[in-house]
Amino acid sequence: MSTEAPRRSATPPAAVRELAAARPVCLAWENEHALTFEVGKGQDRCFIKWAPAGSPLDLAAEAARMTWAAAYTPVPLVLGHDADGEGSWLVTEALPGHSAVSQRWLADPRTAVTAIGEGLRAMHDALPVTYCPFSWMAQDRIAAAEQAAAAGRLDTSDWAPEHQQLGIEGVLTRVKNIPSDGKLVVCHGDACAPNTLITDNGRWSGHVDLGDLGVADRWADLAIATWSTGWNYGPGWEQLLLDAYGIKPDPERTHYYRLLWELG
Repeated sequence: MSTEAPRRSATPPAAVRELAAARPVCLAWENEHALTFEVGKGQDRCFIKWAPAGSPLDLAAEAARMTWAAAYTPVPLVLGHDADGEGSWLVTEALPGHSAVSQRWLADPRTAVTAIGEGLRAMHDALPVTYCPFSWMAQDRIAAAEQAAAAGRLDTSDWAPEHQQLGIEGVLTRVKNIPSDGKLVVCHGDACAPNTLITDNGRWSGHVDLGDLGVADRWADLAIATWSTGWNYGPGWEQLLLDAYGIKPDPERTHYYRLLWELG
């Protein structure tokens, strides 16, 4: 996670304060469903990801994925996870480097995007599909999306405009036409730019936020990794990421997996 100054302060939940003991705590990252706190300094430094009760995040499942992946590729080592009535938490060791969207790398998108592409390729090459117990296959994601839609839990407010026009039923109908099988890898599951760490020499050093890690077509990651370059660095960086990964564009799979991404 980035150690850049957070955009806001947040009072750590009681569980985080207890785990931190007397060590300093600051908000390192925030997303829709969780807060991540940096605890301690130097050799004592770690991160605590906390999700409130009722959050859709399953931090125990993320811990299992991280523990499995750590044998093959640089990801944070799990120090512990638990839950109480207020929420759940996941404690991990710190990795070298800063998020690819820290101020340092936002100012140098060419280096950052190259590192993201190289890091994603290295991760895909390292994680063994044969031994992976987790799935992120399109069929499983569609089934989960259909359940969420039936329960009224799908929110289209942050969808891309061209996808919003289709509506939930339109998108569900289209994603059932799954492209023919491409190369299966163990996908990151959220290959957006912030989840690659980069050291001061401009090389990737690890990956974070692995709650959806699982076997899938590699374009399930590539479609989102390239998409996120526009969100974070502006237009014009998608081809550089593909070049760094070592693959030619695939417009069909890119379109499909971006559409599927909207469903969660």
